Amino acid sequence: MNPYDVDHPPAAPRLPGTVCLRRHADDTIDALALDLLTQAEACVRAFGDFHLALSGGSTPLPLYRRLMLDPRFRHLPWTRTHLWIVDERRVSFDDPASNFAPIRDILVDHSGIPEAQVHPMEATEPDADIRYEQTLRSVLEWRERGQDRLDFVVLGMGADAHTASLFPRSIALRDRTDPPRLVLINDGPEVTPPPRVTMTAHLLNASRCVAVLVTGAAKAKTLARVSAAWRLEDPALADELPILSINPKAGELRWYMDWQACITE
Repeated sequence: MNPYDVDHPPAAPRLPGTVCLRRHADDTIDALALDLLTQAEACVRAFGDFHLALSGGSTPLPLYRRLMLDPRFRHLPWTRTHLWIVDERRVSFDDPASNFAPIRDILVDHSGIPEAQVHPMEATEPDADIRYEQTLRSVLEWRERGQDRLDFVVLGMGADAHTASLFPRSIALRDRTDPPRLVLINDGPEVTPPPRVTMTAHLLNASRCVAVLVTGAAKAKTLARVSAAWRLEDPALADELPILSINPKAGELRWYMDWQACITE
C-alpha cells in the first residue's frame, strides 16, 4: 500500500510518551527540527547553554542538513550548544563507519559551534567509555543539581529495535553497575560489528527530552512489534526490544514518524 494514496492517516501506534505523526518523512523531520529549536532556545534562557546529543546512521542525516540549510533554524544557538554523540563505532574518525564524521561534516564545520563545545567519542581508546563519562560529568556539573543532564537527545531505531548501540541481549543493555554507568563499551556476539561505545539507558532516561525518529516502510513491522510489546507492560521485553528501555524519568519521550512507518499491510 502506498501511504501517499491514502486519504486518511493510519492509526498512530500506542507507545509511551507522545507520538508526532506526519504524512511525509520531510514533514516529520520538520516537526522534530522545530521542537529542537524551541527546546534549545528555552534551555539557553533558563541555564545559559544547551546540551544536545545526536545519533549517527542514515535516518537523522536529513534532520542535520535541515538545521543547516533551512533559514528558520539560523538562530539555533550553536555558540551556546554542547554537542554530544550518543554512540560511536570503535573506528577512527576518517573511517566511513564513523558516526561522528557526517555530523562533523554537516553540522560542526558549518554551524559556528565552538570547538571546545564539541565532544566526539574517542572510541578507539581502550578506556573510551570511562573518558567520555568523565567528560560528561565534568561539563554538566557546572549546572545546578537536578539540571545537570542532557537537554535533547535524538535517537533512531534499528530493524531489531535497538537504539543508540544498545542491541538486544547485549552487555550494555544488561548492565547493573551500582552506581549506574553513563557510557559503556558494547561488544560481543549480540552487537553488530564493529564494537561500540554507547550512552546507557540510565543516561538517556535522565534527559530532558528524548526524540525517537522513525521513518520509512522498512521500520513499520518493527514499530508494530514494539507497540504490541509495550502494551503487555512486561519490563523484561526491553531485553529483546531495547527501544523499550527508553522512558525518561523526569523528562519527555517523543516519537516522530511518518505514515509509511505505521502501515504494515
